[in-house]
Amino acid sequence: MQTVAVIDYGMGNLHSVAKALEHVGAGRVLITSDASVIREADRVVFPGVGAIRDCMAEIRRLGFDSLVREVSQDRPFLGICVGMQALLDTSEENGGVDCIGLFPGQVKFFGKDLHEDGEHLKVPHMGWNEVQQKVDHPLWHSIPDLARFYFVHSYYIAAGNPRQVVGGGHYGVDFAAALAEGSRFAVQFHPEKSHTHGLQLLENFVAWDGRW
Repeated sequence: MQTVAVIDYGMGNLHSVAKALEHVGAGRVLITSDASVIREADRVVFPGVGAIRDCMAEIRRLGFDSLVREVSQDRPFLGICVGMQALLDTSEENGGVDCIGLFPGQVKFFGKDLHEDGEHLKVPHMGWNEVQQKVDHPLWHSIPDLARFYFVHSYYIAAGNPRQVVGGGHYGVDFAAALAEGSRFAVQFHPEKSHTHGLQLLENFVAWDGRW
């Protein structure tokens, strides 16, 4: 039976992610902060919610920045929400925060005065929104283009490498909703809260061999 490690650094909706993974037949799902357990897992999930400065402080304190670089190289790895943002170079939040740097680019604030077509858009961006599939990736299997996923974020990803953007979103500005490179895949939305399409993405992750 395969093992999926959900990294616990004190910041994330861990139990709902774990339950969703179990629901799609992930096998043995472990919520863990034990580096040895994470290293031995067949797949790794890196969730996150809250302020990026607090998240990065805990990630660095635990040595998970180097651990994430290590384990995401050779097995299926999924970053979710702030777990995705933490994989970028830097974030504007809290006056500027250095992140892990697995994907080039910056995490930017939507702004307090976000408008489109004369309409004021509330920040955080919260609710259902379409994701445009930029490329044919195994994690999009059986998910229609422009399927709607559930988002909760005040900061968005301006990707440094357009070729890594496998899913795009729009909320006043265009942003990267999904990034991928090798065995790494990361999403701004919450698949565990996105009903049918989110569960399909998690099922695809469980079946994925990490090649792309």
